[in-house]
Amino acid sequence: MRLLRKLDARSAAAGGFVAAIGGFDGIHLGHRALITRARELAAAAGLSSMVLSFEPLPKEFLSPEDPPARLTNFRERWRLLQQDGPDVFCVLRFDDALRAMSAAQFTTMLVSGGIRQLVMGHDFRAGYRGEATAAWFRQHGTGLGLTIEVLDPVTGQGPADGSTASAPRIRIGSGAIRSALAAGDLTLAAGLLGRPYAMRGRVIAGDRLGRTLGFPTANLRLARRRTPLAGIFAVRVRGIEAGRSLGGVASLGTRPTVGGREYLLETHVFDYSGDLYGRELEVEFVARLRDELRFADVDTMVAQMHRDAAAARAALAGD
Repeated sequence: MRLLRKLDARSAAAGGFVAAIGGFDGIHLGHRALITRARELAAAAGLSSMVLSFEPLPKEFLSPEDPPARLTNFRERWRLLQQDGPDVFCVLRFDDALRAMSAAQFTTMLVSGGIRQLVMGHDFRAGYRGEATAAWFRQHGTGLGLTIEVLDPVTGQGPADGSTASAPRIRIGSGAIRSALAAGDLTLAAGLLGRPYAMRGRVIAGDRLGRTLGFPTANLRLARRRTPLAGIFAVRVRGIEAGRSLGGVASLGTRPTVGGREYLLETHVFDYSGDLYGRELEVEFVARLRDELRFADVDTMVAQMHRDAAAARAALAGD
């Protein structure tokens, strides 16, 4: 998979593209339907498949003081898309210039950059004041040089346990997944994503407080303004031993008892004592154990950490 940062004459010279376009935050089952269709159309037409997205995400740019929680940062999106197999991941910088483009200008940019066919969701919007909707593309795309395909919503099982055949279906979207994660419903989130929810990053140096308390942790900076979930979790960690995951207990929050401010993912990996600094890890959230709390003193916090570790081991054993 190649990375493009702009659409211009150079990208057009590399060949034509069938592009799935959208925010692609989370790379959920709805996004995968777009990607699969783009790959099918590209193969049939002898073109390259592309996922076309934006950074920052438009809603982050438009609401800088109150951005939506990010399901995936750039690194996570890249890794997930590598598994889905588009030929190209094109990430356009979303800024005032892109926001101000008319629908026709936006489409001209796509065509000039080599895009021949565009696959989008029914609720896609782009351009000045969201003028470039799916309906607009259906009406005007062909005349501007684009073949357009709009996909219907993808739905998933509503209830968290999916226990009844008559359970209501809900539309799969990043907002629904954010809501499920915020509520601690990891089962529902996994059903909408098509995989368990996880975060990825490189282990950074911390203050080594956990080591002095008997709970050494691998600390991952989150590379996002806001997280979709918080608390204490039973987790599985990949990237330490090839071909297998290791169990652990993780804290996702600000560490209020020790005066923390920045959101951090701290993971204590069970029965492991090696050096993980600089290693890229994936932390899969298996069960939410409790809210993050402020304790009266460190001794009280450590006692709770032991209870959390026991609870996490039990959750992982039953997983």
